[in-house]
Amino acid sequence: MFESVFKALGEPTRLKITKLLAHRELCVCDLEEILQMSQPRISQHLKILKQAGLVNERKEGQRTICGLNLAALNNTIHEFQQYIDMPIESIAEMAEEASRMPAVAGEACLKKSYEKST
Repeated sequence: MFESVFKALGEPTRLKITKLLAHRELCVCDLEEILQMSQPRISQHLKILKQAGLVNERKEGQRTICGLNLAALNNTIHEFQQYIDMPIESIAEMAEEASRMPAVAGEACLKKSYEKST
């Protein structure tokens, strides 16, 4: 879930589109003009943002009006904060990594340094 949102937001043009749509709804033609990009490129970026659940679209005649799905963005941010706050041991997908966590920061460096000196 987080991966698709962060991947979508990790590209500079999509981040710009997100900011523009946070300001107000825009049609694809508006985005073409503002960003000085072709319709196919804008549409491809919007497709990725829609797949991540960050953009809503509606039709007004021939125009496609896009808006930021602020509720989905806020929900993702909230859920990510909960994920970050969870104890690592409680996350099943991280059991292997959790078992290798050092007791103190730098423990692995000390171990490597010791191994090199012997």
